[in-house]
Amino acid sequence: MKHLFLLICSVILGLSAMAQTKDVADSLYQKEDYQQAAKAYEGILSKQGVAAEIYYNLGNCYYKLENIPLAILNYERALVLSPGDGDIRSNLAFARGKTIDKVTPATEMFFITWWRNFTHFQSLTAWAYAAVASFVLALIGLLFYFFAYNINVRKIGFYSALFFLFLVLLTNLAAYSQYNEIANHTGAIVMDAAVTVKSSPSENSTDLFVIHEGSKVEILDSSMQSWIEVKFEEGKQGWIPVKAVEII
Repeated sequence: MKHLFLLICSVILGLSAMAQTKDVADSLYQKEDYQQAAKAYEGILSKQGVAAEIYYNLGNCYYKLENIPLAILNYERALVLSPGDGDIRSNLAFARGKTIDKVTPATEMFFITWWRNFTHFQSLTAWAYAAVASFVLALIGLLFYFFAYNINVRKIGFYSALFFLFLVLLTNLAAYSQYNEIANHTGAIVMDAAVTVKSSPSENSTDLFVIHEGSKVEILDSSMQSWIEVKFEEGKQGWIPVKAVEII
């Protein structure tokens, strides 16, 4: 019991400290001291762990400081943790609008796009809560089906149980899809002003094209020490130096 009490106290104190630190960072942002606010938000991330709201606020700081690559990087990190947040998506779109490279995404099957948009509708935690709630409601429906005396109530319980069991399956699939995306995400943001994409991992290889800061890439091969193979959102791919990007 003593250990449990100490654990609860430490958690409460930790949350309180984070809230106080965030209040300081928010105050600096409101005073338009964006440089110091950015340092404060980065301190929260390094000491307290990642959080979508902190990444979002940090992205806002860098946007105000006109550091578009870092703004995009932090908006993208916030979006990974909270893909259903409209404010994050909106600010990310504004920031990406200030990049040099205007990308036309590669086409894909409509149902792939639909499923991605559906799974991104809300956060992983929200999907988990929805799955648990659906399971509880399915059990309640089964209880009505097995124990109600009225035949109409039993029918309602039966079909309600089927419906909520379907939701259990759907929400679990959405949660798993989003978890898998978070756990295995390979996105990165180009941080250098301009990077020449090569045909192979060598300075002497053929120049393919040039990509600029703020562009998003997907890492295909990171087995080389100084080079990574990447694919761009419009489908083109090639090799660039590792130091030219920052992992989302």
